[in-house]
Amino acid sequence: MPPKLDRAQVVDAALRLLDETGLEGLTLRRIATALDVKAPALYWHFANKQALLDEMATEMLRRMSAGPNAVPESWQEAITTTCRTLRAALLGYRDGAKVFSGTRLTDYGHAGEQDALLAAFLRAGYELGDAVLAFTTASAFTIGFVIEEQAVQPVPGERAPEYDPERRAAAIDPEHALAAAASRELFGGFEQRFERGLAIVVAGVEASLGGTPRPSSGPPPGPAAGSVNSGQPLGD
Repeated sequence: MPPKLDRAQVVDAALRLLDETGLEGLTLRRIATALDVKAPALYWHFANKQALLDEMATEMLRRMSAGPNAVPESWQEAITTTCRTLRAALLGYRDGAKVFSGTRLTDYGHAGEQDALLAAFLRAGYELGDAVLAFTTASAFTIGFVIEEQAVQPVPGERAPEYDPERRAAAIDPEHALAAAASRELFGGFEQRFERGLAIVVAGVEASLGGTPRPSSGPPPGPAAGSVNSGQPLGD
């Protein structure tokens, strides 16, 4: 193994290949070829395939959190800013949400931002358990939404043929007119649908846990707090 090959190089190559091949096509053999090494050399840095996926997701979070970050004072703004930033970051990688979903993070560099997010809830009178429930629910919504979004649009601006709304509508029995009419909504308008869905999550937290919601500002990038990766294996 070349002595200059390190974990960071392996992860960087894997993330670059992810954009080319998607998660399904990302294999240890392809990563090794890109680095001009044999596949077994990668095990010097990663005990198994899942360990590499975990590090990839952790690096995604590091990049997401890079630069000056300030969590807004109100929990409503904090959680919406975090989720908008998370979505934008996941969309920056092909199958980014699948990689990120269910991850065991390899370090705790995100703890400061997570602490600030939870503190925004506690200032509003929430218990820590309720704050964790609120933020993990919002995170799960965001990651799940992006998984579906990236299934329809694996590459920005390009719709996968199998998700053509007209084809779906035409294939549905005419007796189910509402289901057919929903095709365009299901396979498009992701920006608006995400914002409305996020507003529903915030309103649901408010209704379930109490407090006084405030309208959030537009979707500027902000800090992300949390973790999460799919456990989908890489092929040999």
